[in-house]
Amino acid sequence: MDGAMTCDVCVVLGTRPEAIKLAPVIMALRDRPHLRTHVLLTGQHREMVGQVMELFHLRADDNLDIMVPRQTLTQITCRSLGGLEAQFENLQPKLVVVQGDTTTAFAASLAAFYHRVAIAHVEAGLRTHDRYDPYPEEINRRLISQLATLHFAPTEQAVSHLRAAGITSGIYQTGNTVVDALLWVARSPQLPVPELAQSSYRLILGTVHRRENWGEPLRAIAWAWRDLLAEFPDVALLLPLHLNPAVREPLEELLAGQERVYLTEPLDYAQLVGALKHCYLVMTDSGGLQEEAPSLGKPVLVLRRTTERPEAVAAGTAELVGTDRPQIVQAARRLLTDPTEYTRRASIQNPFGDGHATERIMAAVEEFLVSIP
Repeated sequence: MDGAMTCDVCVVLGTRPEAIKLAPVIMALRDRPHLRTHVLLTGQHREMVGQVMELFHLRADDNLDIMVPRQTLTQITCRSLGGLEAQFENLQPKLVVVQGDTTTAFAASLAAFYHRVAIAHVEAGLRTHDRYDPYPEEINRRLISQLATLHFAPTEQAVSHLRAAGITSGIYQTGNTVVDALLWVARSPQLPVPELAQSSYRLILGTVHRRENWGEPLRAIAWAWRDLLAEFPDVALLLPLHLNPAVREPLEELLAGQERVYLTEPLDYAQLVGALKHCYLVMTDSGGLQEEAPSLGKPVLVLRRTTERPEAVAAGTAELVGTDRPQIVQAARRLLTDPTEYTRRASIQNPFGDGHATERIMAAVEEFLVSIP
């Protein structure tokens, strides 16, 4: 980059979930011409982030483009830190905004701290209290909490986690920006497999990708889906495949060619929202879908041992079922055979927000920036 410049706010993101949850914040920042905003991508998810940015009519100002095939977490962190150091020296931001618990978010927070720049953490305070589940996200978000100045917690429980960690200031309960993004996109969603729109199948939307589920847990999940398809001839499975071969290959081995199984490439966000609106039930190890599905009245079965979103379990919009094959089948069977239970679960209000999280975040950001000389 040629010559030094300054900005008020630098938003750093690298993965699709970050792009989705930060898109409403970026749009709000860009709508305020008195704020100089710089959007910086690390490149942790290249194509998938580009799709989200295009959907929300956003552009990045710079891209570190750090990723190489089969890169380790150490390499992602080090390459991000190196690129961000040069960017922050040039931009001299007053505030760096990160989201969630990715390696990008942690590296950006650490780089900002090294430059004595304030950090705003969107979706702060999530915890499982198991440092290896999810891995590396649980430790990433704990470390970010120790570095951040502004903590935008989605729920009351997230606020309590921050206070329990000794954080005494800068905490705001805002709701989750993913609800803001979802409601914006839901106005014109797209269904990824058009023929499903004409079918009478009860559609299960499945997604799996987490490292702790690689190997035998992933195979158990796939076998559970095969069991459900065999038991319920009116059920179909839509399964977007992750790009990582460690996830993709065992799922293709067990599910490709099975009747009523629709394997697709990763969905762009508009297609994902379309699938959410059309499906009957969500079965996932994703964190974001636990937050999104309740806004569209879809029960969620969480294919993990732990969740950092216990509010969904407490509210009844999600059920933690793990990766045991019989347990997965039993939990899904109940929702597929008990219409009263299904309706009860589908009717519960989303505990993660009302679609106004961005407004609350922007009020706190502007108040903070005014306080800086």
